[in-house]
Amino acid sequence: MDAPHFVKRVAEETGFDHDRAEHLVRTTLVTLGTRISAGEADDLAAQLPQSLGVALRHECEPCRFPPSEFERRVARIMPLANEQTAPAIRAVFTVLAEAVSEGELRQVLGQLGHQYEKLVGMPTGTHAQ
Repeated sequence: MDAPHFVKRVAEETGFDHDRAEHLVRTTLVTLGTRISAGEADDLAAQLPQSLGVALRHECEPCRFPPSEFERRVARIMPLANEQTAPAIRAVFTVLAEAVSEGELRQVLGQLGHQYEKLVGMPTGTHAQ
């Protein structure tokens, strides 16, 4: 899936205009990138268009924070109202699931752990890291 199609799908899922949807995608990917290991972020980025994948890449240790902090970070940068944040993040993960392999998605979700299931809208596995 190319970057314009990815953003278009997020816009369809959220009802946001193109610019807001693109900002949401990048904000969510940056936040995700800081939450998972650098190696996993690189693996995920390799399956996304370069213009989106670059948002995931980092060289620091992953920050272990709960779903509420993930939401707070995205809402602060966007900005979004409290009731908009979780559905917006779920929309990005829905499109991410369409764009990358099932195995790669499973590895990313496994690093998030089961406490993220409600936020991302899909099973995340039981081994939080």
